[in-house]
Amino acid sequence: MKQIVKREPQHIVADKVIRELLTAEKALAAASGIDQVRLIMDVGAAREVFAKRQGMGEAIIGAAHALKIHALARLGELLKAMPKAAGAIGVAGPGRGKRGNKQEPRFSNPTLADLGLTKKVSSLAQQLDELPPETREAIAQRETTFTQARRKTKAAEVRKAVSLPDAKYRVVYADPPWSYGDKADTGLSRSGVTTSAGSVQSGGTGRHYPSMSIAELCELEIKSICEPNAVLFLWVTSPLLAECWPVIKAWGFAYKSSFVWDKVKHNMGHYNSVRHELLLICTRGSCMPDEPEMVDSVQSIERTTHSTKPEEFRAIIDRLYPHGKRIELFARKETDGWDTYGNDRAVVT
Repeated sequence: MKQIVKREPQHIVADKVIRELLTAEKALAAASGIDQVRLIMDVGAAREVFAKRQGMGEAIIGAAHALKIHALARLGELLKAMPKAAGAIGVAGPGRGKRGNKQEPRFSNPTLADLGLTKKVSSLAQQLDELPPETREAIAQRETTFTQARRKTKAAEVRKAVSLPDAKYRVVYADPPWSYGDKADTGLSRSGVTTSAGSVQSGGTGRHYPSMSIAELCELEIKSICEPNAVLFLWVTSPLLAECWPVIKAWGFAYKSSFVWDKVKHNMGHYNSVRHELLLICTRGSCMPDEPEMVDSVQSIERTTHSTKPEEFRAIIDRLYPHGKRIELFARKETDGWDTYGNDRAVVT
């Protein structure tokens, strides 16, 4: 005989979820251990998913989300406060001396696995803890996302750290430290904060130099150091061709044409054997070349070290635009006749 299972009305289930969330928030306020906070975080994440699936309304979903974020931030605080020195905290492990004689127990720091955490969750929690309290609360109240808040914070740091030259330039030459992991920016999973059973998307990092995201590059006030009529020569690789347009626009320029650098040596890519890079020509206002020389758009020059651009291209720029003040952005060296701006300094030559 088939057993009939009676389901509770949704309003009763919703009341139970609300009471559980309120109890968990009170427990979080008193929690002092990582295990306690992790379990509370799991409760918030699970109830948020459950409330969404059951259509319980934005109030309950929001309360569960807030609990999850509050717990994650508290987790980050506790993780950062953990003693780093060996033997400071941990679990005892039996030691043995010579001939099997027992020694005093040895202590070692617990691993993230011991704490039931992944490296990605640990990193996300600590990054969340580093955000200003008002920003964390905005994330908790779903006024913004972690990814959006992190980008805004990093952009503010870029604006604060960057001190562009107090001059106006007609010719700009740039080889930005493009990030190839913009789409994998650290953020929350679609089901909420990931726990030991999930994963957190992590951003890519430059293997050869400190990279900058598209948002960070757009935040640079390049427009403020350019003359009304100026030209920009911008290096970009094929995989990032579509992503460079917002940067060009943010800097106040419009694309006009390009040079192709044939590197001669091949470099394996995902879709073909890539042996070229692009130098885009962009203008602001009216800035046609001073000299009418028709330079071949394809330049075959064998590549050397990583990211090093041939000096032949700078020579081309100098020939086409011999007049006006010029600057090289993200420069790795100083060049006669050019002001140079690196990742962390500006040098007027």
